Amino acid sequence: METEKITEEEISLLVDRFYAKVRLDDEIGPIFNAIVGDWPHHLAKLKDFWSSVLLTTGRYKGHPMLAHLQLPLDPQHFHRWLTLFEQTANETLSPIHAAEIVEKSYRIAENFQAAKAYMREALASAD
Repeated sequence: METEKITEEEISLLVDRFYAKVRLDDEIGPIFNAIVGDWPHHLAKLKDFWSSVLLTTGRYKGHPMLAHLQLPLDPQHFHRWLTLFEQTANETLSPIHAAEIVEKSYRIAENFQAAKAYMREALASAD
């Protein structure tokens, strides 16, 4: 039996609830609040991103890796982001949909962290 795909409404609700938590979080809130000037625009972009990742809609046009490489994010920030994201997904979505998006979020975070580590090493060896 094939399960139903996550809906755009579920993605929208998850993104809104999750970033409401992020904005108030003591650890990662200041990082994101300092860089995001227009939250409604950013949330729309994030909804497009997750729609593209989960539903292959192709709505997202951007380079998330480049954007995140510029942020002052350390491993503990990724851990906090993932903790809040998983918590919010489990509160907001069905268990199957939560598991799907959480798995993808962990893979994306691993890629971002690997790219940041590579950049740190490249900059250190250039000295």
